[in-house]
Amino acid sequence: MSVIDLARLSAYVDIPKRARLLLEKPEKEMSLRLSVRTGADEMLITDCFVVYYNTARGAAKGGIRMSAQASLEGTRRLAELMVWKTALTHIPFGGGKSGICLDPDELDSFEKSVVMQEYVHILKEDLLAGSYIPAPDMGTGPREMAIIFGELHIPQAVTGKPTSVGGLPGRREATGRGVATCAACAAPDMLGKPIGECTVAVQGFGNVGSHSAWFLAQQGARIVAASHITGGLYNARGIDVEQALARSPQETFDGLQGDAISNEDLLGLPVDVLIPAAAGGVITEEVAGRLRCKLIVEGANDPVTGQADEVLAEAGIVDVPDILANAGGVIASYVEWRNAKSGSFTSKKEVYDFIDQILSRAFERVIECASALGVPLRRAAQVLALQEVVTSMQERGWL
Repeated sequence: MSVIDLARLSAYVDIPKRARLLLEKPEKEMSLRLSVRTGADEMLITDCFVVYYNTARGAAKGGIRMSAQASLEGTRRLAELMVWKTALTHIPFGGGKSGICLDPDELDSFEKSVVMQEYVHILKEDLLAGSYIPAPDMGTGPREMAIIFGELHIPQAVTGKPTSVGGLPGRREATGRGVATCAACAAPDMLGKPIGECTVAVQGFGNVGSHSAWFLAQQGARIVAASHITGGLYNARGIDVEQALARSPQETFDGLQGDAISNEDLLGLPVDVLIPAAAGGVITEEVAGRLRCKLIVEGANDPVTGQADEVLAEAGIVDVPDILANAGGVIASYVEWRNAKSGSFTSKKEVYDFIDQILSRAFERVIECASALGVPLRRAAQVLALQEVVTSMQERGWL
């Protein structure tokens, strides 16, 4: 099922027939088999999926997700999300994604290295040509991107690298920075108060959620609840985010003041802002009916189901969609890619400022569109992104 409903959006955007045909399915899908030798008598074999959904606006851009649940359908959906995310923020990339069907926690560093080397071996022609530019996602990080760089020796062929090999200062925190920026933009309009006076709950205290919480806490917001795979913590006075960040993922909330809380209870807290920053599809129709927050800012990809959208609208809960809220990562990836091609250097502060600038402008456009059309923010964001892609296809002579 497509991320956006082209039939519904045709009420707001003129979608030529040929454009509809091009957007209904991905440009290219690959189901690959990764086979690597991990010992004298040991072999690791698994599935890998790569999707280039649409490249009208530039090379396919999207992370490599390593998960035991990776599938072609899920990879396709994430690749499509990248199309709309880059279009909405005017970043000159298309949408792509990779999914490697392995549990990263069950691999040692050597096994993960040889898997990534084989991934590069299979996709080498596309990576060398710049047709697809990978980056980290769930289950992968800077180390895996460094392995890709080591195989290709082309700095702009991959983003999310360690700073020691041409990576971007602030890239790791970039998605969380974007989530915090969008929350800060939305609070005055949607809640009638600055973000520094808001209470926040963060579901998923991984890379995105933890850095979202940190940036919001720096602006004065009170992070009253957070959860991780190992459990959750609630403190009405506010969690010490810096102390939580200083711990390893396995002990994120150990020793911090507060009470244990489940993911289910966290989602139902009466907070100003809820940030779902874990996996997709966590806010279902049933969960949406129990929410008591006033504003949702989507840190994860696809955390709210289509059925839940209707429930949120009826309840008057404003939802800042993922194609806007978590675009900080791809914005930073663009800066890293641009720097690698030009040989320039950008400081962490400049990266943060650029993310703030791009997302603030995009947020304003979405708000104006939503007001003009009388639609929720998600639909407004999709309208703007779709129009951008259709225009690109027209100007390239595709239509």
